[in-house]
Amino acid sequence: MANFIRTLVARDRVLTFTALAMVVGLVLAAVAASFDTRTVTGINPWVKPMKFLLSIAIFLGTVAWLMPEVQAAPRTRRRMSGIMAGTMIFEIVCIAGQAARGTTSHFNQSTGFDVAIFALMGLAITVNTLAVAAMWWWLRRDTPPDRVGYLTGVRLGLALFVVGSLQGFLIVANGSHSLPGQDGGPGLPFLNWSVDRGDLRVAHFISLHALQALPLLGYLLDRSGGLGVAGRRATVRAMAMVWLALTGVALALALRGLPLLPR
Repeated sequence: MANFIRTLVARDRVLTFTALAMVVGLVLAAVAASFDTRTVTGINPWVKPMKFLLSIAIFLGTVAWLMPEVQAAPRTRRRMSGIMAGTMIFEIVCIAGQAARGTTSHFNQSTGFDVAIFALMGLAITVNTLAVAAMWWWLRRDTPPDRVGYLTGVRLGLALFVVGSLQGFLIVANGSHSLPGQDGGPGLPFLNWSVDRGDLRVAHFISLHALQALPLLGYLLDRSGGLGVAGRRATVRAMAMVWLALTGVALALALRGLPLLPR
């Protein structure tokens, strides 16, 4: 693990240290949850910060690993890293701050302050999505034969991440992640995806994590040395299509008001 962290630091210092800070935050949020007896929408208020801290740590660690593949000027790369780290720090500070107050961070219209927090979070996520799109744009164009699976996975993973981020606008437009009705009610452990209604977060989750799955698949195919260059590229592309189809199915279920896993 120490060697892996050192490698990440060498690839992108800012993103790696921000990801590690999120891991520390996750531990602190878990401790807070063990002492906090309050509930927000039926669950401990620190569950949401814990989920976001874990997700952000994975995201930042992933883009830190991928950043050397970006062929932009060093200054541009530093800006991209700073934007991603800064927007994610802002996002989690808002979520944790609202949890500490005993209220929700998303779709909260209770006061002018709550409305402003949610609007600023939306702006931060939009800026972060643009930074990821810029990262995709500046990815290296060449594809060495021994890395064709991996680089194909990186390109498609980033593209699907942007698609997943755009789904967030659908959630905002709906005014909640649940269909029909407002958020809350019974859900899956920790994830809290609804088990009695549609939940737009499922498709969002699937699409975002193509960023980890597709490069990893491509890397494993390259290491195996089988299938040939064209075969490895085609396999990763096929998996990306499957991933997109799964996202579409999850989204269709949510729009029809059906849970992914009914109780």
